[in-house]
Amino acid sequence: MIGPDDPVLAALSPWLGPSARGGRGALLAVSGGPDSSALMHAAAILRDATGASLQVATVDHGLRPDSAAEAENVGRAARELGLPHAILTWAGAKPGTGLQDAARTARYALLAAQAEAVGAGLVLTGHTRDDQAETVLIRLAAGSGLAGLAGMRAERDLVPGLTLGRPFLHLPKSALVAWCEARGIPYLRDPANGDPRFARGRLRAAWPVLEREGLTQARLARLAERAARDEAALRSAAEQALDRLRRPGPETGVGMGLDGAALAALPDAVALRCLDLALTRAGAPPRRLERLETLVLESLLPALRRREPIRRTLAGFLVCADAGGTVSLAPAPPRRRRAAGAALAAGPPELLGKGEPPAYIGEVCTDGQD
Repeated sequence: MIGPDDPVLAALSPWLGPSARGGRGALLAVSGGPDSSALMHAAAILRDATGASLQVATVDHGLRPDSAAEAENVGRAARELGLPHAILTWAGAKPGTGLQDAARTARYALLAAQAEAVGAGLVLTGHTRDDQAETVLIRLAAGSGLAGLAGMRAERDLVPGLTLGRPFLHLPKSALVAWCEARGIPYLRDPANGDPRFARGRLRAAWPVLEREGLTQARLARLAERAARDEAALRSAAEQALDRLRRPGPETGVGMGLDGAALAALPDAVALRCLDLALTRAGAPPRRLERLETLVLESLLPALRRREPIRRTLAGFLVCADAGGTVSLAPAPPRRRRAAGAALAAGPPELLGKGEPPAYIGEVCTDGQD
C-alpha cells in the first residue's frame, strides 16, 4: 500500500500510470547513485500497480576509468528488475573548461534522443532537495534574479513533446539513502560529488559551516518555492501587459512595436519582464539579466518618461523609442566595423558572481543542475 509511511513511493506514484503525462511511458535516468537507484527500484515496485511502461538509461560520460563498468552494473540491476536498459555514451573530445555544463547538456541530449527512440513521453531523474539547495546557492552567488533563485522545476519540457520530471525534488537525499539501505539496495558513491575543482563539490564541503549560520538546505529549498511563486506572478503580469501593449512592428514587418507610454507606466519589475518577453517573441537570442536591466531600467524607461527618443542595442536587436513614445524592436543591421572589446550599447559585459555563467531573467537560466 502506498501511503505517507513510504514517502518515496508516494512521491513517485503520481508520475506513473497509463494516464500520467500522456501515458506514453517513462524513461528513468539512472546513474547508480542512491537517488536514481531509489527511483529505479521504486518504479519497479509501482509498475504492476500503475501499469507503467518503463525503460532505464544510464549515461556514460567517459570521464572516469570506472564509468563503463558502473553503467554495466546499473544495466544488470535493471534487468534483474525486468526493466529494459540502455547505456548512452558521451562520445568525442571533452572540453577543458565548463566540463560539468557540457556534460549536463550532453546528458539531456542523449536522454531526449533515447526517449524519442523508445516512445517515452517522460524522462524521470532522482534529483533531491539537496540538489535544489545547491542550485539555489550557486545561482545566488552568480547574481541571478527570481527566475534563477526558483531553482529547478519539478516538471518542465525537455524538448517539445517530452517532459522532464523530478518526483523527489521535495525529499532530502537522506530519505532516499535510508530507503535504499532499508531494502538492501546497493548504490554507488560518485567521487566527483566532492571534487573541489567543481562548485558543487566545494559547496558540499561547506554545508556544515553554512548550516551552523542558519543557511540550511531546507531554507534554501523554501526560498526556491517562494521565488518560483513570485516569479510566476510577475511573469503572468508581464504576459498580460504585453498583450495590451503590442503594436504593429517596424515597416519591414520584422520585429515588434510597443506602446511606450503604457510600458513606462508599469512597475519596473513588470516592465523589465515585458520587454524581455517582447524580445523573445521578436526572435532575439537569450539575454544577460544585468544587460537587460541596464537597458530597461537605466535607459529606456527614463527616456520614455521624459518623452525623449532613444536607440540601444541588445542581443543583436535594436530597441528604439521615438519622441511620441512608440517602442520598436527589430534585428540590428550588421556592423561594418567594431572596435576590439567594444561593449554593446545596452551596457557593460561584467557579470555578477565572479565570472560565473550569466544570470538570465526568463526561461533560459532556470535549470542549471544535472
